[in-house]
Amino acid sequence: MNIIELYQAYPGFLLFTLILVGLIFGSFLNVVIYRLPIMLKHEWTSQCKQYLEIDDSAAKVSPYNLLTPRSQCPHCHHLIPAWQNIPVISYLLLGGKCRQCQQRIGFRYPLIEILTAGLTVVLYFQFGAGWQMFSAIIFIYFLIILTAIDIDTQLLPDQLTLLLLWIGLLVNTQMLFVPLQEAVLGAILGYLSLWSIYHLYRLATKKEGFGYGDFKLLAALGAWVGWTMLPVIILLSSITGVIAGILMILSRRHSYTNPLPFGPYLAIAGGITILWGNDILDFYWQLVSLA
Repeated sequence: MNIIELYQAYPGFLLFTLILVGLIFGSFLNVVIYRLPIMLKHEWTSQCKQYLEIDDSAAKVSPYNLLTPRSQCPHCHHLIPAWQNIPVISYLLLGGKCRQCQQRIGFRYPLIEILTAGLTVVLYFQFGAGWQMFSAIIFIYFLIILTAIDIDTQLLPDQLTLLLLWIGLLVNTQMLFVPLQEAVLGAILGYLSLWSIYHLYRLATKKEGFGYGDFKLLAALGAWVGWTMLPVIILLSSITGVIAGILMILSRRHSYTNPLPFGPYLAIAGGITILWGNDILDFYWQLVSLA
C-alpha cells in the first residue's frame, strides 16, 4: 500500500498529517515573524552606517538569520532545547512560561501554530490535493506572517509583499486561480486603487491614510485572485477594519488618533476571497437579481 492508497483508506490519517504539517510550519512562521523585522533593522542600520561612512569594522557582529542563533527565551535568552520547542505541546507542558526564568511566553505562538494547522485543513477541503491547494497554502502562510508583522511593527516588508506578488503571477501562468491577464490587471489595479485613495485623502486632509506597503499587498492579492475580486477585498477589509477599530476604541485598547495598521484586514479579506470569493460574488448577484 503506497501513501496515496493509505490516505484514501484512512482519511483520519490524512487529517492528522495535515494538522501535523500545519503545526510544524506554524512554528516556522513564528520564527519568521519574530526574526525578520530584527534582520531588516540590522540591514538598515548597516546601510545607514555605510551611507554615513561610519567605520564599524571593529565591531563584532554575530550572525542573525532565520536559522542562527538557536531559539531562545525573549526574556532571559535561555537556549530552548528541542523538547521545549514542540508546537503547542511544549507550550502546554510548560504552562506558557519559560522553564528557566518563569516569565510568561506570549499566547500568540501556539495561536499561530493552531491557526496555521486549521487553515491548512480548510484549504485541503476547499481545493483538494493538488497544485491549487499547495499554492493556496503558500498564499495563506504569507498572509499570516504579514498580518503578525504589521500588527507588531506597522511594516509590510517588500521582501514578502513583492515576493508574494511574483509568486501569484507565476502560479497564474498555469491559471490555477485566474487567467494570467486577470492576474496582471489585478496587480496593477490593486496597487493603483489604494495609491489613488492615499493621494486623494492626503490632498483633502493633509494626512497620510495608508502606507506604501498596503499598496503592494493589495497588488499581490490582485495578482492571486484577479482584478474582478478587488472590490470584494476592499469591501471586506474596510468592514473588518471599521469593526475592529470601533471595538478597540470602545475597549480603550486603541485611541482614534493613533494609526491603525490596515495590512491585517487586507490579509483577512484576501484569505476569505481566495477561499470563498466566487461564492460571495454569486450571492451578491443573486441579491441584485432579486432586487
